[in-house]
Amino acid sequence: MKNIRILVLILCACFVSVAWSQQPAAKGHTNWSEFHRANMMRWNPYEHVLNVDNVGRLGLKWGHKIGLGAGVCSPAVENGVVYVGSDDGNLYALNARTGAKLWSSYAIYPGDSPAVADGVVYVGSFYDGNVYALDASTGALLWSYTTGDSVDASPAVANGVVYVGSEDDNVYALNATTGALLWSYGASVGFSSPAEANGVLYIGSDDDNVYALGASTGALLWSYTAGDMVDSSPAVANGVVYVGSYDDNVYALSATTGALLWSYTTGGHVWSSPSVANGVVYVGSDNTNLYALNASTGALLWSYTTGGQVYMSSPAVANGVVYMVAGAKTYAFGLKKGRE
Repeated sequence: MKNIRILVLILCACFVSVAWSQQPAAKGHTNWSEFHRANMMRWNPYEHVLNVDNVGRLGLKWGHKIGLGAGVCSPAVENGVVYVGSDDGNLYALNARTGAKLWSSYAIYPGDSPAVADGVVYVGSFYDGNVYALDASTGALLWSYTTGDSVDASPAVANGVVYVGSEDDNVYALNATTGALLWSYGASVGFSSPAEANGVLYIGSDDDNVYALGASTGALLWSYTAGDMVDSSPAVANGVVYVGSYDDNVYALSATTGALLWSYTTGGHVWSSPSVANGVVYVGSDNTNLYALNASTGALLWSYTTGGQVYMSSPAVANGVVYMVAGAKTYAFGLKKGRE
């Protein structure tokens, strides 16, 4: 996902060119409006331009310096605008075609990637523990909600509700229009972003658990205890929750019961969030490897050793290519054999 301690431009170029979208693109701009897409699968079935034969010829289109750098924030792209946080405390809105700054909002100190929905940008702050809602066109503050500690993870927005975790040991559900608290649940959330699917909210925690909560009530449905912290963000696909842990494992859990279906040991901490596409789980490990695992069995299909630590970078898939950041580089691999 998320360890983009370089200028955001490489990924911005990919976001614009690779046609991230939840709907078929009309002509120009397409959207990837939050860390997880609505279907939880970090892949785009509508890309028909970039492929394994031409992706190696990608070049820099534009650059825009964003203060001290992008920190751990991945960009969100919505309606021709790139939204990205910076270590200088600002959230920036940039023209996706030119890189020109449209606005910036100071002193938010984004903890992670913003989420954009219905003309509003939602972002948490690691500095003051607030969740902010900003007008997507102007950056004007619409509302804020104060939690008790840092908000390090990306919010998720579904059905008019903003879901976000805080290091004050709570998961919050907020009214997306007003910021009013709908419910909270006690769980120590670090960098795990929530995933909502079929009325259930899935989230990892620093108390070593994966939680499944009723999205409308916050009631606990089940929990699964891993061997260490779960800062990976769950991905939900075909009735299975895929998530990594600091105990070096990738887990596949029943989305209904939380029962363990399989686990795979990578040999390094798995902060990376899995991507699921065409029956394969792609996930990075901080032992510098990218892994491709059979989604049904967990069997290793292939792995690739990059030149840098994967840390929290999460793969994204489009048209036969998987993209991932490792160290200070963005990699593109062929899906079938993991060829760079």
